[in-house]
Parts: sequence; structure tokens; C-alpha cells
Amino acid sequence: MNHTPAQQTGNPLLDLTANPFTLFAAWMSDAEKSEPNDPNAMAVATSTPDGHPSVRMLLLKGADERGFVFYTNMESRKGGELLANPHAALLFHWKSLRRQIRIEGAVVPVSPQEADAYFASRSPKSRLGAIASDQSRPLASRELFEERLRETEERYGEENIPRPANWSGFRVVPDAMEFWQDRPFRLHDRAVWKRSGTEWNVTRLYP
Repeated sequence: MNHTPAQQTGNPLLDLTANPFTLFAAWMSDAEKSEPNDPNAMAVATSTPDGHPSVRMLLLKGADERGFVFYTNMESRKGGELLANPHAALLFHWKSLRRQIRIEGAVVPVSPQEADAYFASRSPKSRLGAIASDQSRPLASRELFEERLRETEERYGEENIPRPANWSGFRVVPDAMEFWQDRPFRLHDRAVWKRSGTEWNVTRLYP
């Protein structure tokens, strides 16, 4: 197999002295420059209390040392699973950079104020859609949803669209963050940061 110059050079080795949130922010910044679409896209895995998993792609809407935030209809499948079993795993994969980050941790709801602020920042059509959609529930026809969307728009217009009570956000509070990056010949570089109280312990892993 021929390797591209990027593969031949490889990413620099992970700095095990780095704070994982600082490293995440640096990698996200790199992805924003190189990914063609949605650098903040992530796979979100949830599970029922009896261990049946499910996974889907969502967009990260906030990240700091408190955790990683996304928003959803709380009555959707993922919302119901997170309320019943408040733990999740996230996966970011940036193909352009040959990097990925895995995050695992407990999940807590965001504050109503945070949810209100983010909801208000969305386009009017997206806000109306959040009201009109019974996310994850059976839909008899696309026409029915579009009719509900028209009725919702007639009711609220494009201003003062209220955040529905069943729409809010979750914050994944990480207890483990694993960083992986490609190296030539599958001799990849991996390290995991695990939380211990207020400290992070880091271990390099075999590829």
C-alpha cells in the first residue's frame, strides 16, 4: 500500500502532560479548519437500564471543563434512555486528520437557562420543527408532519417561539477521555485520561 505524505509523517505523539480538555479544544480547532462538514459531529451511544445499546450522530453544542453538551427532545428514544440510565459515550472521528476521541461519563441535564439560550439561537424553522415533531414516534405520513409544521408556524410566526417543555439538553461529564491518532503502518498513538477526584491520570495504550 502506498502511503500519503501525511501518513508517512504521522501526527506528532500525544503530549501526556496536557489537560484533556485543552487537548480536545486544540483538536476541535484543527478539525474546524480541515473537516468539510460538521466538525462538531459525534456519535452518541446510550443504553437502556437492562443494557440494550443504541447510537446515533448528533452535533456538539458546547464544551468546557464541565463537560460536553447536546440538545434533544427529551421524549425521544435517546432522551428516554438517558433519563432512565444517565450515562453515555461519545465518539468524535475526524477523517481528514486521522484522529478520534472517545469520551465516557455520567449525564446531567443542562439548566433551563442554558437550554433557553441555545434554543433562542436556532433558526426560526428549527425552533418550529422542534415544537411540531414528536421525535422518534411513528409518523403516518410526511404530509402530516408538514401540516403540523405549517400550523405551528401560523400559531407562533417567526418571533417569540417558546422552547417546548420536552426539549432541552444534556451534559456528558467525562470520567474517561481517550485520544487516538493515526501513525504509519497502523502503529497508532493512543492515550486515555481517567478522572480521579479532581485530578486526571493518563496512560499511553498499545495501538
